[in-house]
Amino acid sequence: MSASSELRPRPLLPGGVPRSSRGLLAAVAALLAVVALSDLFAVFAGVRIHLLIDGDHGFATAPQQELDNAYSLYETAGNLQGMTYVPCAVLFVVWFFRMRRNTGLLAPDRFRNGPGWAVAAWVIPLAHFWMPYRVAVDMWGASTPLPDDDEPYRTSIWPVNLWWGLFVFSTLFGRYAGSRYEDAETLGQVRDAVVQYIAADVLDIAAAAAAVYFAVRLTTMQRLKASEGPYRTTVPG
Repeated sequence: MSASSELRPRPLLPGGVPRSSRGLLAAVAALLAVVALSDLFAVFAGVRIHLLIDGDHGFATAPQQELDNAYSLYETAGNLQGMTYVPCAVLFVVWFFRMRRNTGLLAPDRFRNGPGWAVAAWVIPLAHFWMPYRVAVDMWGASTPLPDDDEPYRTSIWPVNLWWGLFVFSTLFGRYAGSRYEDAETLGQVRDAVVQYIAADVLDIAAAAAAVYFAVRLTTMQRLKASEGPYRTTVPG
C-alpha cells in the first residue's frame, strides 16, 4: 500500500476543531433543490386539476381520459415528493449532527444538551416541532464570533427563525391540506383542498431555500470562527 492511499485523519482547524465538510454541505443543498423541484412539479399537477374543475365545462363533463390523467399525474407528483423527501431528511440530520458536534468544540458552554440531541430531537413526537430549533439556535450562537471587550453579546438569528418557521408551517399546513383532500367528496371540496396543497407546496419550496441559506451561513460562520477565534475549547468547571 502506498503512502498516498493510506487513510488520513480529517483535517483540523486551529484548536483541534474538525473542518466542516463542503462535500456534505453541497450534497444537502443539492437534495434540498431536488425536493424543491418535486414540490414545483406537484404545484403544476395541482394547478392542472384546479383548472379542470374551474373550466368552462366543469370537471364532471371533461373527458374521462383527461380526468384519469390529471389524477394520475397528481398521484405521481405526491409519490415523487415522498421519494425525494426521505433521503434529503436523512442527509440533513447527518449534517445537522456533525455541525452540532463541531460547534460544540467552539463554545460548549452555550449548549443546553449533548450532541446526541441533534438526532434525537427530530424523532421524539411533538418535541420535534421545537427541539431541533433550540439546537440550531445554540449552534448559531456558538458559531457567532465573540464581541470585543466591554460589548454585550448579541447575535441575529433571523436565518434560523425564517427556516424553522417556514419548515414547521409548511409541514403542518401540508398535513391539514392532505386530510382535506382525502375527505373531499364534492368538486368544490376537491378544488379547495388542491389549492391548499398548492399553498403548502409553495411554502415547502420557500422552506427548502431557507434551509440552504441557513446551512451555508452556519457552516461559513463555524469555519470562520474556528480559524480566527476567539473561542473556548473546554467546558468551564
